[in-house]
Amino acid sequence: MPLSMNREVFITCAVTGSGGTQDRSPHVPRSPKEIAESAIAAAKAGAAIVHCHVRDPETGAPSRDLALYRELTDRVRDSDTDVVLNLTAGMGGDIVFGDVENPFPVKEKGTDMIGATARVAHVAECLPEICTLDCGTMNFAEADYVMTNTPGMLRAMGQMMTDLGVKPEIEAFDTGHLWFAKELVKEGVLAPKALVQLCMGVPWGAPDDLNTFMAMVNNVPEDWTFSAFSLGRNQMAYAAAAVLAGGNVRVGLEDNLWLDKGVLAENWQLVERAGTVVSNMGARVITPAEVREKLGLVKRAPVAK
Repeated sequence: MPLSMNREVFITCAVTGSGGTQDRSPHVPRSPKEIAESAIAAAKAGAAIVHCHVRDPETGAPSRDLALYRELTDRVRDSDTDVVLNLTAGMGGDIVFGDVENPFPVKEKGTDMIGATARVAHVAECLPEICTLDCGTMNFAEADYVMTNTPGMLRAMGQMMTDLGVKPEIEAFDTGHLWFAKELVKEGVLAPKALVQLCMGVPWGAPDDLNTFMAMVNNVPEDWTFSAFSLGRNQMAYAAAAVLAGGNVRVGLEDNLWLDKGVLAENWQLVERAGTVVSNMGARVITPAEVREKLGLVKRAPVAK
């Protein structure tokens, strides 16, 4: 397939994530205040979209607390900085099995399995413009941890997001996830002209070699919008690869802690560098207002308290 470079590029900043990075860098934000401030700084550096998880403010552990999401959302919306808010809906599908001879009972530590309505509760509460939908079950790097997203669960969550008027960002960690996402659109669970994030190099999903990346790109329907990212040292390389392949860019501390060898990054610095990559390729970084027009989003006002 011939390359068709994207010349109107939006940047997403994945601000904090839910991985165990909170003690590996002082710049990984924990509290809703810190996450909001980091998201706002990223927006001022050029990010049109901020993708946010919340964490326990004391420990930095991932959280599903609705009050934390509400505080984060209010702080971002009450600021004088325009940005499209994208909340994760990936929490609540985690299973950590016992050892290989005795998988049951599952381990209490790390297992977090809840129903579809509970997994989308913070989305219904905060009504972001975008929320994520991890479109498949997957082994992660840990020995006995499985990220669980069954077809039934995804149909239920996707329909709830559609009914709420929140645009799902399909998270595709492998080609089969794209296959099922296309089925959700075909069934009418998700609206046409979908938004998808190609998640490369996450063990044990799609590796981040360029052949696999282009296989993923070639499986994205022509009328969909896609972004892509990879982890660690390959984050900026994938900013360039995504633009060259016709897509958009995601950077941020969820995926990479480093600005240079031995230099820990802040979110705004990663966004600024990605913007330089985009502009040096002859493309333009577009604004939140332009993203809303492109994706058919409606800006949300602060929710009444």
